[in-house]
Amino acid sequence: MIIGDDEISLLERFIVRANTIQKGSFDDLILNEDLFNCIDYIPDEYFDLIIIDPPYNLDKNFHGKKFSSMDADAYEDYLRSWFYKVCDKLKKDGSLYLCGDWKCSSSMQRVIEERLSIINRITWQREKGRGAKANWKNSMEDIWFAVKDPKHYYFNIEAVMMRRKVLAPYRDKGLPKDWEETDSGNYRNTCPSNFWDDISVPFWSMPENTDHPTQKPEKLYAKLILASSKEGDRIFDPFSGSGTTAVVAKKLKRHFCVVEINREYCLWTAKRLLKAEQDTSIQGYADGVFWERNSGK
Repeated sequence: MIIGDDEISLLERFIVRANTIQKGSFDDLILNEDLFNCIDYIPDEYFDLIIIDPPYNLDKNFHGKKFSSMDADAYEDYLRSWFYKVCDKLKKDGSLYLCGDWKCSSSMQRVIEERLSIINRITWQREKGRGAKANWKNSMEDIWFAVKDPKHYYFNIEAVMMRRKVLAPYRDKGLPKDWEETDSGNYRNTCPSNFWDDISVPFWSMPENTDHPTQKPEKLYAKLILASSKEGDRIFDPFSGSGTTAVVAKKLKRHFCVVEINREYCLWTAKRLLKAEQDTSIQGYADGVFWERNSGK
């Protein structure tokens, strides 16, 4: 994402430090700092939903901020170093989603279960990427869904229905049964499963695309936000990256607080938020439902 010199001063007004926040309100903020330096300023039990996309256990260069892989025990200690405090910021009836890949997913499961109750594991098809010569191509990632109280948490299945094409439509007395006949085709709304094959990873021609090496799609996070929060709720992302959580929260009328150590990424987030004020569309989500990949929606 290109940001001109004339834009920087405008965008920097949206970026703050946690110790400058007045009266304890952490709504609609981009915090440009190390999570360890700001987490104690954030009130406990403040957020309805937390979405976390931390560094996976891989060697990765985030535009100058390098993360190095480690053995499983060390990686779990790394997760614990911030995860416990992040959990403190979640309301008693709140939900948390933690993203990972095959290599670190088991470590994440063990650490999550030390503080929360796991409700499910979502696996989504990440179709972008090069093939491997001596291995299977890595084309999936996990998202762990966990809560503080498994008997009391918000989940709105009606807000995340999938619209799929009906290839063999069944009729009852000549009328469509459990599907809709339209000029553009036959469709059925179905409940989503924990395997998502409708996600497109942002590529160069998509408006949401940035240069972040592990950017999450807006559609992916829209599902989490619509299912596990209501309009006006507060959402926290302690590893914001290119700002997808903040952007989708804004588009869906939620409050956000995101933390990102990389100044450039914070500027990207601010620019995306400004664009979201004019365009609230989310690729693949239209008419109150999620459409299949490559459906034109």
